[in-house]
Amino acid sequence: MESQSAGKLFLLDAFALIYRAYFAFSNNHRINSKGLNTSAIFGFTNTLLELLKKEKPTHIAVVFDTAADTHRHTDFAAYKAQRQEVPEDISRAIPYVMRLIEGFNIPCIMKDGYEADDVIGTLAKRAEKEGFITYMMTPDKDFGQLVTENILIYKPARAGSGAEILGIKEVCARYDIERTEQVIDILGLMGDSVDNIPGIPGVGEKTAIQLVKQFGSIENLLANTDQLKGKLKEKVELNKEMAIQSKRLATIVLDAPVEFNEEKLRLGEPNREALRELFAELEFRRLAQQVLGEELPVGTATISGISANNGQVSLFETTVEVTVPAETQEAVDEPKIYNNIGTVPHSYKCCVDEESRKELIAELRKHTEISFDTETTGIDTMQAELVGLSFSVRPHEGWYVPLPANYDEARSIVQEFKEIYENENIIKVGQNIKYDLNMLRWYDVEVKGTLFDTMLAHYVIKPEMRHNMDVLAETYLNYSPVSIETLIGKKGKDQGTMRDVALDLVTEYAAEDADVTLQLKYQFVPMLEQTATTKLFNEVETPLIRVLAAMEREGIKLDVATMKDFSGVLQNDIADFEKQIQELAGTSFNVSSPKQVGDILFDVLKIVEKPKKTKTGQYATSEDVMSKLSGKHPIVDKILDYRELVKLKNTYVDALPLMVNPRTGKIHTSFNQVVAVTGRLSSDNPNLQNIPIRTERGREVRKAFIPRNPDFILLSADYSQVELRIIAEVSKDEAMIEAFKSGLDIHTATAAKVFGVEPKAVTSDMRRNAKMVNFGIIYGISAFGLSERLNIPRKEAAAIIDNYFIQYPHIKDYMDESIAKAKKLGYVETILGRKRYLRDINSGNATVRGFAERNAINAPIQGSAADMIKMAMINIHREFEKNKFRSRMLLQVHDELVFDVHREEEDKVKEIVADKMKHALPLTVPVEVEMGTGENWLEAH
Repeated sequence: MESQSAGKLFLLDAFALIYRAYFAFSNNHRINSKGLNTSAIFGFTNTLLELLKKEKPTHIAVVFDTAADTHRHTDFAAYKAQRQEVPEDISRAIPYVMRLIEGFNIPCIMKDGYEADDVIGTLAKRAEKEGFITYMMTPDKDFGQLVTENILIYKPARAGSGAEILGIKEVCARYDIERTEQVIDILGLMGDSVDNIPGIPGVGEKTAIQLVKQFGSIENLLANTDQLKGKLKEKVELNKEMAIQSKRLATIVLDAPVEFNEEKLRLGEPNREALRELFAELEFRRLAQQVLGEELPVGTATISGISANNGQVSLFETTVEVTVPAETQEAVDEPKIYNNIGTVPHSYKCCVDEESRKELIAELRKHTEISFDTETTGIDTMQAELVGLSFSVRPHEGWYVPLPANYDEARSIVQEFKEIYENENIIKVGQNIKYDLNMLRWYDVEVKGTLFDTMLAHYVIKPEMRHNMDVLAETYLNYSPVSIETLIGKKGKDQGTMRDVALDLVTEYAAEDADVTLQLKYQFVPMLEQTATTKLFNEVETPLIRVLAAMEREGIKLDVATMKDFSGVLQNDIADFEKQIQELAGTSFNVSSPKQVGDILFDVLKIVEKPKKTKTGQYATSEDVMSKLSGKHPIVDKILDYRELVKLKNTYVDALPLMVNPRTGKIHTSFNQVVAVTGRLSSDNPNLQNIPIRTERGREVRKAFIPRNPDFILLSADYSQVELRIIAEVSKDEAMIEAFKSGLDIHTATAAKVFGVEPKAVTSDMRRNAKMVNFGIIYGISAFGLSERLNIPRKEAAAIIDNYFIQYPHIKDYMDESIAKAKKLGYVETILGRKRYLRDINSGNATVRGFAERNAINAPIQGSAADMIKMAMINIHREFEKNKFRSRMLLQVHDELVFDVHREEEDKVKEIVADKMKHALPLTVPVEVEMGTGENWLEAH
């Protein structure tokens, strides 16, 4: 049908997509260097690009609501009266979204007195008459009423699932109706709490569907109420007018006074200059490359004729002039023009011979502070090679020392600078200095003296921002450094290395890095004082650099043979489970397909009467849904086991052996200090913090992590309930502190208090409920959330929470005080002064504000726990060095530390680890550390 149509028209529901994009980043909003929350803009842009690339519409428009009232407000004063205020960050984002749409030369359409739904409905119907296939791009269920053979809903991709197109069949199946227009009747009967459409009180979706199925429409229902019985009959007859009015409110207008102009809706070539400016202002570097095929022009240097443009083909083919209506324009900041290497006078020298290197070393000896950097062949310090060294001691001055490809020759030159690197009296300044420390160790140089990492400094000053050098330079120096991709090309298989670049270009690039880093240091020292984070930086984050560098270099040995054996076992188990599942189903089907699993469970086996469905109308078979069905039928647990095995095999068992380093025969993860705003460390390449521990088979993966040789044994040391101990500490709640001091199991103690029984009388269910509350309170759990997790009535969950606060009153005081402090100061902080800024704490939008309030409660607890284990790591590392132990700290996994311990040092190591972990922070609440040893990580844990 599409091949015969006049075109393929997409109508985008602007606000629905903007809101969706914004809340998709609710756990980790994108904040640019100017403090602008770009989440909604970024998400909307990605959605638009995905659409243009995959669907290739011939015609397109984005439809907005206006602030003016519509006929619905006139007919029903309470219409949308309960809607929360627009989140402030969305309000700020809308002008940028409009500029983005204008940059793509896509028309924005809106009409006072009509909602976006009405405009989309009107245009869709007119387009249908002109022979178009129209896709209404929205997650809004109300649009189901408009669906015909040629008007479809296009639900954008979400949470890993692809985009979904809903036609007549899908809409009718979703509501179990015969005609799509009956969606209006269902909405009229059940109402809509979001839009404050009342419907008939007490009639939910299920009843509404049954009534429409029986009577066909609201009008026919109201004419035949004598066929109803009991309370339902009473409800319907008492609310006839309300039902008619609700249907009218839910009906999308199809004759809004908007023009359908085929030519103005035709997709054309984007305005590249407008998009360049916008992406530069928003700091969307990757999107600029994706859309324009080039680096951002603002402040990006081009040296010696090297251009950022790789000649990428545009996404678009034709051109048409379409402008956004003037009334929709809002003032936004002009894009900032940055200085760069071509506009700022500088002196960068290349030291290519022994004589020039000697002169450089003599100069460096004169200074007590040196900024340095390394140029390498890659980002993995365990496999990369040095290409050159760079230094700076004054702004706008720098040196570059190229190194030959031959390791011995390169090492010889690096050794000339050993006296500088290892001089304890020279402060070493760097950006992500841990990387440089590890690279130089391969060339037998240990960087000594005080360190100053500009990336880490900025992390403690503004943890929610990005910390890469380009962003920092543009933000604090009004300077845009040379992009590495202008030298070696874009990431991917065709990307080169710094060895491939002409010497004069590398000199400029490398010396600039050292120079800019030094300038950033001067900016950040006073900012650390202003934010009262100097102590945190000097005593926690900076000393941790050397600890993490040593752990990364050491790595952990993996028993590859054990992994391969386990992979074979898992493969056989997966096949066995698949066979058992299909036997239980009585038919063969794809066990890895959620849709087919749902069909088997609920259509074939009918294991429950009222199965849950996803928003797309498909049966819900996610892990949480399936877990609640455990015991309903043997097939459920078999499917859960099958899924666990498949994930285990693919993600860990088969993948980890491929990550063993050929140089060392070990796995070397990279620990990141600047990722989590709470202060928690993260791990990647590979992420060893995600090794499964909750299931028996998952724990088997840890068996493959082993000591370096038979003279060593693995030691695991784990904090016991550290976050609960910290909340007891910061809240000063006597009852909880006493429970910890008495040595009682805290969950049993809590259960005894909350349920009013003696500790001996606490049942396993009571303890389970208390444990969920204990940990849930830290994250601001609600009665609804607790009822969902424990599968108990909401009223019962509310009673448990209320009683919890009666028993532990100071915890409630702490929560209230944390929120109040955040509202006043704009941040909360940990015991050691790590700050978590909460920009939305005073938002007028209750959802956004509630998220910030939960963070106000949780961040000081989680952040203090992070600081605690960091201090423990620093102090343990120092003791190991002081004692010249052969034992090494290998891993940090949340509240656990893993060590490779020489058997002769075991007792001493255990004593040190226990002492330093218990006394990492000055707490009055006793801290417990659980320790174990073994021939592998599983045994030790």
